[in-house]
Amino acid sequence: MSGSSFEDLQRDVWKTGRCSGCGACVAVCPADAIIFCSEQTICPENRFYCKEVVDRVPCGACYAVCPRVGTIQGRGLLGEYRSVIAAKAGAEIPHKQSGGAVTAILAHALENDMIDAVVTVTEDRFTLQPQSVVITSAGELIRHAGSRYAWWVPLLAALKEAVLKKKCRRIAVIGLPCVTEAISLMRKSDNDLVRPYARSIRLVLGLFCTETFDYDHLVGDILGRRHQLRPYDIERLNVKGGLDVTKTDGEVIRIPLKELEEAIRPGCTICTDLTARDADISAGAIGSPDGYTTLIIRSGVGEAFVHSAVAAGALIVDETIDQQPIESLAAKKAARGIPRG
Repeated sequence: MSGSSFEDLQRDVWKTGRCSGCGACVAVCPADAIIFCSEQTICPENRFYCKEVVDRVPCGACYAVCPRVGTIQGRGLLGEYRSVIAAKAGAEIPHKQSGGAVTAILAHALENDMIDAVVTVTEDRFTLQPQSVVITSAGELIRHAGSRYAWWVPLLAALKEAVLKKKCRRIAVIGLPCVTEAISLMRKSDNDLVRPYARSIRLVLGLFCTETFDYDHLVGDILGRRHQLRPYDIERLNVKGGLDVTKTDGEVIRIPLKELEEAIRPGCTICTDLTARDADISAGAIGSPDGYTTLIIRSGVGEAFVHSAVAAGALIVDETIDQQPIESLAAKKAARGIPRG
């Protein structure tokens, strides 16, 4: 909102441990003055400039899009939705997570000119180091398939590159609940500096999330020093009741979630949204048969993308869904939240 500045965001969010690290404030800052000095810091920093503070020019963009400003709105455990289905990719996708449905939907959309870019997270296969990226081809998307939701990355920082540098106007975003909430705020905002981002986003895919982890702490301390697991020996990480580490030789090691608590980012402890209730489509591995992805279709836009992928054979659907485990985990996450005011 105009009249608010990074100083207000710093006071209300950054210094209170509420920051989700979504990167929305980085994306919309017109002066490029908000940055993450590294992708392992708890919150962003201001580079000693703000239009509102220094020049008295109305801005407020960063405050308007922050998902950690205000109060939590109760919208039920799963939020509003049209249908819940199990789905998997119609073709083989290397490194896919669960059924590969998210990659299949977006690859089909890129190939058929329904979108022109995907803002998502990739990781270095050798180090597991994550980064936010803009992907513009189906082939590139498939090469980077596989969920990285266990890592924290300021995902929406890449939205600035997609909108301002690459001039993309039909963008799909794959993000965690905090990211989908930030995009929802963008779409609702009447701030002129935010509108170009809102208008450029066509589809929002949200990933189920219990929490995210600091890369250095998890990979260096817990996996590396404690369990003697080197990143290049790890084929896949999957959080599902624990951290399942699949090694390149096929061995699977399960690490209890309790052991991972020290690596959880502080801002995750106040989040009460498991299923990304503000997305057009939410996706996760809970509640669907093995080899399938659970899709919660929430909007007409999301429904259209799914139907198009199914009609083309890019997506295979199974109606067998057990919502009880999803609701149970959603209730558990909602109960741990700390009210914001």
